[in-house]
Amino acid sequence: MEGYIHSTESFGTVDGPGIRYVVFMQGCPLRCKYCHNPDTWQIGTGERISAEEIIENYSKNKAFYAHGGITVTGGEPLLQIDFLLELFKMAKKEGIHTCIDTSGITYREGTSEYNDKLDLLLEYTDLVMLDIKHIDPVLHRELTGQDNEGILAFAKYLSEKKVPFWVRHVVVPGITDDPVYLTKLGEFLGNLSGVKALDVLPYHTMGKAKYKEMGIPYPLEGVEALSTSEAVKAKEIILKAFKETRKIP
Repeated sequence: MEGYIHSTESFGTVDGPGIRYVVFMQGCPLRCKYCHNPDTWQIGTGERISAEEIIENYSKNKAFYAHGGITVTGGEPLLQIDFLLELFKMAKKEGIHTCIDTSGITYREGTSEYNDKLDLLLEYTDLVMLDIKHIDPVLHRELTGQDNEGILAFAKYLSEKKVPFWVRHVVVPGITDDPVYLTKLGEFLGNLSGVKALDVLPYHTMGKAKYKEMGIPYPLEGVEALSTSEAVKAKEIILKAFKETRKIP
């Protein structure tokens, strides 16, 4: 089986624990206004690469990945769940740590063939990195073009399945930096088990060049990048609500 791949990175350091071989999958249903990879949006395009090739490429630098592994990101990797199943089954046979970086947008509650595959995939998954774009459903749709109902349900699903996951949240000035919504996010996460880490990332403008190259308008033109100190403040608000919900002193 072959997957549609946008690109790969041999020595990723921000896509899970340790040094990782990162596979950027092609295709995404979200249109996040701050997305810096619009070239990964289109579904059914990209280079077609087999799971065997990915494992072979990983093995070329295996010594460097002693405390790392393979991360699939995107785009949205769960759009190609059959390919991920094959890849992760192979990876676990080789003792490779596996990680999915996802928005959870493909998840829908209830029994279905897709969810059966997802259950199986998580048996071969060591870590999920879940990007929660906005806790408010209306503002989430304004930001991404999609509802967040399935995403929040996916977070609860991971909690029920006892799958360890890291949460990522991008703080954009005037969009996701409101203390009210940061507090609500912390409260939501505080009711979940399995949350192992929280990465609060400052919005940056490094993706603007790609939009210009692709001939599409940049959605957040004029919005300044967020400082690291402001991202730290946002994280403190989320963690405060998280601890209060968990009743952690």
